[in-house]
Amino acid sequence: MLEEQNQNLINRPPVVVVLGHIDHGKTSLLDAIRKTQVAEKESGGITQHIGAYQVEKDGKKITFLDTPGHEAFSQMRSRGAKVADIAILVIDCCESVQFQTKEAISHIKKEGLPIIIALNKIDRSEANPEKVKVGLQKEGILVEDYGGKVPAVKTSAKSGQGINELLDMILLIAEMENLKADISKPAEGTIIESFLDSQRGPTATLLVNEGILKIGDFLATLSTLGKVKNLEDFQGKRIEKVLPGQPAIIIGFEKAPKVGENFRIFTDLESAKGFIKVEEKKEPATQQIEEGKKVLNLILKTDVLGSIEAIEDVLKNIPQDKIALRILKADAGDINENDVQLAKCSKALILGFRIKTTSLAKNLAEKEKVRIITFELIYELVEGIRKYMGRIMESEVVRTDLGKMKVLVKFWAEKNRQIIGGRMIEGTVKKGVSIEVSRQEEIIGCGRMINLQKNKKDIEKAAKGEEIGILYEGEGKIEEGDILTFFLEERKKMEL
Repeated sequence: MLEEQNQNLINRPPVVVVLGHIDHGKTSLLDAIRKTQVAEKESGGITQHIGAYQVEKDGKKITFLDTPGHEAFSQMRSRGAKVADIAILVIDCCESVQFQTKEAISHIKKEGLPIIIALNKIDRSEANPEKVKVGLQKEGILVEDYGGKVPAVKTSAKSGQGINELLDMILLIAEMENLKADISKPAEGTIIESFLDSQRGPTATLLVNEGILKIGDFLATLSTLGKVKNLEDFQGKRIEKVLPGQPAIIIGFEKAPKVGENFRIFTDLESAKGFIKVEEKKEPATQQIEEGKKVLNLILKTDVLGSIEAIEDVLKNIPQDKIALRILKADAGDINENDVQLAKCSKALILGFRIKTTSLAKNLAEKEKVRIITFELIYELVEGIRKYMGRIMESEVVRTDLGKMKVLVKFWAEKNRQIIGGRMIEGTVKKGVSIEVSRQEEIIGCGRMINLQKNKKDIEKAAKGEEIGILYEGEGKIEEGDILTFFLEERKKMEL
């Protein structure tokens, strides 16, 4: 019996998550590994972000998780770490340990993952790997050079330096971890990415942890179920089965599953239905928007469901004191006619992240004057939203009171103009200012100064105590005893 169990256990490829501060070279390093280890004739097969891929080194496979989008989102990184065996922490040798590096370290420690430090951009003249090692020591990460157990590899995505050494280190740690999987068990694993393909329907990238997934299998997550109609490897090639540690693209779910969900295999569709737990329908939280505040309605369309979570997260952090953001709809897939119709009715802006706009939707948007903005990077999307908010915000009128005058005499009046005389009782006055007319503390009119005189001579300004004459133009008839308040108005752009 024990011998039979051992026959069912196989060595599986290590699953590696690559984390790091933005601009420290995570994406470049992943690209360099992919170009080095994936055969040139096959490397053109990846047409979209699927969240995972495999490389081969010395006949052994390694699975890399390409965590979505922008390294700033701890939630996305945390999700990646939950299904990984090994973590690579990429640090720019020219910058050392940054805030997001510390964030990544906390996720790695929380998951208890073996860690490899990639001392990246080592080819640059200003590279200082020792500074990085000292910074890591302060975060409780002691590299081997400093008497610790954490390996550190000097890498350069640009020159390719250290990539083979990095892969060797992954395989060494994988061997020490003795990664095994039972292929006799019903297949189970994790959803890595999920999106709605406009031609093929609900599509997901999954990673098998145990068992073997085959075409024709029934499977379910907590949110959806389906039957495996088609399986593809990370390069889009059709395959018949998926082994543990191997990522695959699956078509057959009734709707796109949620990223991070676990899936299981069942003998029939009824058993799969029984697994699905009906999630409690939560009423969407009512967004309290102050009366009179401007609102920008948004329709968000992304390449994968995992991106929505990250984008919603960063949009919440945009200051909304003067203008509120309201997301009316958020889902994965290309921008279509329904999105444009909704935007037209709700006067919404359509945001697209790493997706396309169908030709019909584009034509309809032009006809209905619906604005569509698309982006490839999340931080660019956020900057675009901030600029758009700035453009639609009205300028704020700021009033500055200068001085007051008590009316002593009326000289002349014609239509909406008057010449009057009085004494400055407060502050100063100058030509061209606006004037507010008050009688017994009640405002009765408003206008502007056309001319300013003293002793029948034109002057530029006057101060408290001086007697002056002014030519007033505006509404309201000024009488003796009225108080005139002189003020300036400026339009200032409101800050977000």
